Amino acid sequence: MARILHLDMDAFFASVEQHDAPSLRGRPVIIGCDPRGVVSAASYEARTFGVHSAMPVVEARRRCPDGAFLPGNRRRYVEVSRIVMATLATLSPLVEPASIDEAYVDVTGTEMLFGPPQALGRRIKAMIREATGLSCSVGIAPVKFLAKIASDYDKPDGLTVIEPEAVAAFLAELPVGKIPGVGKRGRTALASLGIRVVGDILRYPPDFFERHFGKWGLELVERAHGRGSAEVRADRETKSVSAENTFSADTADRETLLAWLLRQSERVGRELRQEHLRGRTVTLKLKFGDFARSPAAVPWPRPSTATPPSSPRPRPCWPPRTCPGRCG
Repeated sequence: MARILHLDMDAFFASVEQHDAPSLRGRPVIIGCDPRGVVSAASYEARTFGVHSAMPVVEARRRCPDGAFLPGNRRRYVEVSRIVMATLATLSPLVEPASIDEAYVDVTGTEMLFGPPQALGRRIKAMIREATGLSCSVGIAPVKFLAKIASDYDKPDGLTVIEPEAVAAFLAELPVGKIPGVGKRGRTALASLGIRVVGDILRYPPDFFERHFGKWGLELVERAHGRGSAEVRADRETKSVSAENTFSADTADRETLLAWLLRQSERVGRELRQEHLRGRTVTLKLKFGDFARSPAAVPWPRPSTATPPSSPRPRPCWPPRTCPGRCG
């Protein structure tokens, strides 16, 4: 039986800022200070005011007027992330970064080296704190999706181990929204069928979910039985490269938007070339004054690292909306 560990840094961006500036410790810290932007991270102190990521900064300031609103320092966050990943690599060669602040680690068969799962989890947490000065939460389970749920179960600074024989009992009363991939719309649709906890899923046959939700419904049944992937890929490739900008004032002028689109394309193309990568699909995302988003994706004729318009490319699929927007 596989043993998969998921590590998730606690309020990562905000915690890095608090670590680097002791005067911020114990204060509400919000990453995002552009009044026309959104919050990218919030410390646990800020979350007590109801501030959370993706919230408009103006709303965050209304809820937490005395918070420390910072622009963020991605270079520093990447630096600390590399320390975290390097620390994990000292325990297992199979480390799969899931994002800048989380990773999966295959720790199958390490009991002889590091002891039982609880001891291993405590060891990793102590190593991360020593290396970075930051806390993290750890989940250990037989498959990846359960390990991810476990790492979020007792945040912050948590450690949750789900043994194989305890999977069914753990899932029985778990809210369906805790399953990765089940968002607000999914929760609402499931609730309309009387399904609120994972155990409710087992009351119906698989074809019931396939009839209502198609392939996703069958995947949900697999999750309810505790089945999922345990493959940890240390060679996980970069999936996307992006660039975005928020204007200081709304604009519907297409020439302005196209000029910014070219500037962002140059940034993306430069990063692709630096990393020796090629792009296959271009996605344009517009954000509007009401924070609604309207993405459009178009395929390239062939994978490329060139910057438009110097290379053949499809005409941008501008979303059919006329209100002033912000190019992202």
